[in-house]
Amino acid sequence: MKWYLDALKKYAQFDGRSRRQEYWMFRLFSILFMFASLIIDGIISYLADFPLFLVTTLYCLAIIIPSIAITIRRLHDTNNSGWMIFVALIPFVGGIWLLVLEVTEGTHGPNEYGEDPKEIRELIQSH
Repeated sequence: MKWYLDALKKYAQFDGRSRRQEYWMFRLFSILFMFASLIIDGIISYLADFPLFLVTTLYCLAIIIPSIAITIRRLHDTNNSGWMIFVALIPFVGGIWLLVLEVTEGTHGPNEYGEDPKEIRELIQSH
């Protein structure tokens, strides 16, 4: 949950780098909250006798900017430009290519997008 909240604190921060753990924990909690919002919407729709997906729609709208921002920071960690996010638009292979970039280990040490977030966290934890 901490990783999810940390990512939300960086709501529209597109510079810097994000570790794999931060990225994937954010994705995990986003999916869990999406399922929870769908359940809430299902209950509301059942009670109202009308299909209404208001909670899910609001959640999706609220989370789109942080999702893009953390994906760009994740790409920066692998020393790729944030513009590589658009590789997902390539039919058939684009999504797979982006997934490979997202699971790839980040650059050790500083790169052109900033300091290594893994080293920074380890320094903080050792003190």
